[in-house]
Amino acid sequence: MKHTLTLLLCALAATSAVAKLPPPTPEAQAKAAEAAARTAWSAKTDGYLLCKSQDQVAAKYRASAQAAGKPAPAAVATPPCVDPGPYAAAPKVETKPIEASGAHSPAPTAASPPSSNQTSAQTNPAPKK
Repeated sequence: MKHTLTLLLCALAATSAVAKLPPPTPEAQAKAAEAAARTAWSAKTDGYLLCKSQDQVAAKYRASAQAAGKPAPAAVATPPCVDPGPYAAAPKVETKPIEASGAHSPAPTAASPPSSNQTSAQTNPAPKK
């Protein structure tokens, strides 16, 4: 009973700790996406190497069966092995700084902001009592 209660409390504490994690930063998300892409490429490469080795084993089996005078069974039609090629990282997307994003005022307006000849008393008159 104590063992079960202890495990239950540990599980509850672990889930509450996970719930408090902050969301990943854009850099961390990019790094995770890059790792996922590399893992996917690695899986494709492993599949290609496995396909090539299976073809070699099948060829050796057919050669040894013909040498022994045994009839080799008909080959099963399989798709050809496709080489995934070298790993190519996704191009990094250049993020423009806020100043270059075009969200600010045009350069002439930012250099000399528009001004008026009115005083603040004229633009914001005091309320009448």
